[in-house]
Amino acid sequence: MREIAQLLNEMRAAGVITNYALFGAIAQMRYTPPVATLDADFLVALPSPDRLDLLAPIYQYCRERGLEPEGETIRVGAWPVQFVPAFSPVTEEAMETAEVADFEGVPLRVVRADYLAVIALSTGRGKDYARLLSLLESGNVTPEEIAKLASRFDLLSAWTRFSERFLNG
Repeated sequence: MREIAQLLNEMRAAGVITNYALFGAIAQMRYTPPVATLDADFLVALPSPDRLDLLAPIYQYCRERGLEPEGETIRVGAWPVQFVPAFSPVTEEAMETAEVADFEGVPLRVVRADYLAVIALSTGRGKDYARLLSLLESGNVTPEEIAKLASRFDLLSAWTRFSERFLNG
């Protein structure tokens, strides 16, 4: 993960991306027991978000450093890395408010537990609901924190349905 942190910080310094944050299953492992995953997912903000080929500058930057694409990921050390442009107001804010973790002396921005929970709620897949339950069970986020954040992003009805189904109201 140290190599990935270095790469992202270098891309940010070079202006290839304007911001980033680890999210998804790997980010969740900061708050819960490990979960199975195939890759490391990063939210990214780009200097030209209206480009048709949004990720082309990232792929070019990586190629220039000998990192070749493997499908929709780029292998960095042992990890396939997927770059995901922030795709909604909640993912944009999650990236902006990310915590900074230390990986062997290299800073790495990681989405906070409350935002991971609300992003999982917004996607609504079975595996996302399992992630949401795991985050709640870990004690790193409370139902009240999720409800407050969900209401800000027009997801309160989704939270109510989730809560009624999985938390007994």
